[in-house]
Amino acid sequence: MVQVRDGAYDCDVLVVGGGIVGLSTAYAITRAAPGTRVTVLEKEPGPARHQTGRNSGVIHSGIYYRPDSLKARYAVRGAAEMVKFCAEYGIAHAVTGKLIVATERDELPRLHALVQRGRENGIPVRELGAAQIGEYEPEVRGLAAIHVGTTGVCDFVGVARQLARASGAEIRYGARTVRVDRRPERGVAVLTAGGEVVRGRVLVNCAGLYCDEVARLAGDEPGVRIVPFRGEYYELARPELVRGLVYPVPDPAFPFLGVHLTRGIDGGVHIGPNAVPALAREGYGWGVVRPRELAGTVAWPGSWVIARRHWRYGAGELRRSVSKGAFLQAVRRLLPAVEETDLVRAPAGVRAQAVLRDGTLVDDFLIREGARTVHVLNAPSPAATASLPIGREVARRALSMLAAT
Repeated sequence: MVQVRDGAYDCDVLVVGGGIVGLSTAYAITRAAPGTRVTVLEKEPGPARHQTGRNSGVIHSGIYYRPDSLKARYAVRGAAEMVKFCAEYGIAHAVTGKLIVATERDELPRLHALVQRGRENGIPVRELGAAQIGEYEPEVRGLAAIHVGTTGVCDFVGVARQLARASGAEIRYGARTVRVDRRPERGVAVLTAGGEVVRGRVLVNCAGLYCDEVARLAGDEPGVRIVPFRGEYYELARPELVRGLVYPVPDPAFPFLGVHLTRGIDGGVHIGPNAVPALAREGYGWGVVRPRELAGTVAWPGSWVIARRHWRYGAGELRRSVSKGAFLQAVRRLLPAVEETDLVRAPAGVRAQAVLRDGTLVDDFLIREGARTVHVLNAPSPAATASLPIGREVARRALSMLAAT
């Protein structure tokens, strides 16, 4: 049995998870309280191997998110900070702006609502008529659009690596957490799959796709279940068709943004993602099935509520997953010139979406505390954009706990 012993701490703050949020937290802790000993446990052989390294690389403006929500505040602030961070450390980035395009008349009210939301969130937005879309994207067609100038792209894996270096934290790779002993009067001890025991005064859980499981290992009931959704991408064989970033008008009932076009920092254009249930938390293809994880998803009541409530939407996403032609149709709404031969399969990602027992998709960042623990329980997109402010908030809570011990 792994146990905490008095006077035997390996660090002050023990962070589980070496994605961009965990590394930003380590960075924020050592910036705010120099001399604080931080250890990061990451199960992979390097940083940012999952959500951080498998997204579209977009620095989001914050236009989609409810005013005064954590997502809105942290994305707007985080976008500016991310650009500054990349410039300071020479990390590849570009502020490209993006178009959000309405292709059907029933999308026009939602597009106008986004204009209002952008203004409430302090984001500069330019409204465009159909003829003006071509000023930005000659091959894109739509009834109307808005241009959001503060959106950009960057190398989030490069950001994560720099955060790891600049934090001064001890980063232990290949260290998967398998057991946690939490003693409120003493601290926490983590046993890794390799048999190491690491002891700290405070535990910070930034485990992403496994954050709910780590919370339960620590003895805290998270109240949510991570339900994994795979996002599948194609790469555009003719990248010259797209100059920057082009998005459809999102459905406000879902946290997903729909199939969009993203010119990355390497000059290539990614198309996607769709959103289909994954059969494992790291299920990057239909052939990846982990029965225990799948059973956990199926056993969660909220998963069945989602299936009943949103089956039509889900059926469309599944169709686009198994049919390249169906995916092509979705792309052609925005980019009529694209041909089936232009779509080349690219690596998929998995979104760690927190779902409540009643089937509600948690639509904001979710951070909860226990005795000597801070858990980041919902940090999908735009968490990479917002990682610096998220890290400071998690660090503030961890340092407050440390001061009280």
